Amino acid sequence: MDQKIRVLLRELRPDDAPAITEGETDPAFQRFLGTNRFAGAGNGEEKLVIEGPDGDFLGVITVTPELTFWVAPGARRRGVATAALRALGERGSEGRLELLIGWDNPVAQRVAMAAGYTREGVRREPGGEQQVWSRLAGDPAEPAPRLLPDLPGGELSDGVVKLRPLGVQDVGFYTELHNLPEVVNTSVPPVPPTPEEVLRRCSRSDAQWLAGTRADLVILDEATGEPVGEIDLYYQEPPTQQAMIGYSMLPGHRGRGLTTRAAQLVALWAFAETDIVRLIAGAAPDNTGSQRVLEKAGFRREAYLSSRLPGPDGTRIDDVQYVLLAGDLLAQASSGGSST
Repeated sequence: MDQKIRVLLRELRPDDAPAITEGETDPAFQRFLGTNRFAGAGNGEEKLVIEGPDGDFLGVITVTPELTFWVAPGARRRGVATAALRALGERGSEGRLELLIGWDNPVAQRVAMAAGYTREGVRREPGGEQQVWSRLAGDPAEPAPRLLPDLPGGELSDGVVKLRPLGVQDVGFYTELHNLPEVVNTSVPPVPPTPEEVLRRCSRSDAQWLAGTRADLVILDEATGEPVGEIDLYYQEPPTQQAMIGYSMLPGHRGRGLTTRAAQLVALWAFAETDIVRLIAGAAPDNTGSQRVLEKAGFRREAYLSSRLPGPDGTRIDDVQYVLLAGDLLAQASSGGSST
């Protein structure tokens, strides 16, 4: 995305009607903004056309108590929306600018971040939750560094396993994996997810990643492209630079070293691309398979936590906690440690 593009914000003109009508029929517009949101001004709205350096129509931004914007299909992925939001902020006439963005609209979330908006939280609406993003007069125009950047090239691979972000296309796989009794028993809480919870987890994966709270990844068998497991990184303590990983694998693919490889890939990415300095993971005392995964990935046993987690039927489960530091991983690599 070219964030240096310059745009002009101007008033709506009658001859903009054909371009606006075309834009409103676009599937992305229909999905996120609904029909005829920009049919006419009123109720204190200020509608501004986003115009390019050559006078070409690029989209529309509407100023109300909450901003909305859209970009014509042919002008997308050029930084147009980001430039328009920045230009609006440069006018200096608004003390506060606010965007309401759906969880399932990571493109708009990226635009808000690039334009210097801050994610404040979540607002409940009759039609569902909306993320609240704002920018105050005087806020820096540059985005804050992301806690969890995108994967280089969109994936991680060591030639045997491949990791890619979890998405809506994984609802069926995620449902199968998280209804396995052994996976349910180690979940928090130890109950299978509802279909609504599965859809929410998969559809919000991108948003959670952008927020810096977690990175959910599907483990693929590189040879077949088949999803075989899941590994997640939870960045729960940015001030202490500590994150946690958790993982699950389908029964038919256990014992092949795939989870260990996935843990090593996540650790390498986390230490190289983020400010994380400690990775922790837990395993039940009787889950020797998970403990072997962590030990082969370079983690070392650090603590035994009694009754740490809720178990089935009101019980409590002890947790064996493991830790991996960046130096540990480098030491293992230099000694020729293997993940197989």
